[in-house]
Amino acid sequence: MTDPISDLLTRLRNASAALLPTVEIPHSRLKEGIAGILKQQGYIAEYTVAGDKVKSLKLKLKYEGRRGVIEGLSRVSRPGRRVFVGAADMPRVRGGLGVAIVSTSRGIMTGNAARKNGVGGEVLCYVW
Repeated sequence: MTDPISDLLTRLRNASAALLPTVEIPHSRLKEGIAGILKQQGYIAEYTVAGDKVKSLKLKLKYEGRRGVIEGLSRVSRPGRRVFVGAADMPRVRGGLGVAIVSTSRGIMTGNAARKNGVGGEVLCYVW
């Protein structure tokens, strides 16, 4: 697999479209950080790490009736084209209604948190 973050986003998109209650993905610290941001922002209900030797990340999705809380996911920085921004140039997603997930020197955080802390980094994805 060349892009594990795109795999995470695709699995979330597909599970939400199929109205699945949970989705299971291979674990990594980066994916766990992204799941933490999604939970903090209210896009997923919870996430757990399961397994001893081979860990997996289990995400419990949230729905409003028959619509998923996550309306859209977009990968920004890819292996073929990395996108880095400074704190002043941090993007706003859907006029502030969405969230940009950024990998900074201080860890994975939202674009708003990175702007407040005055750090830039790699824009991983947009969620709205």
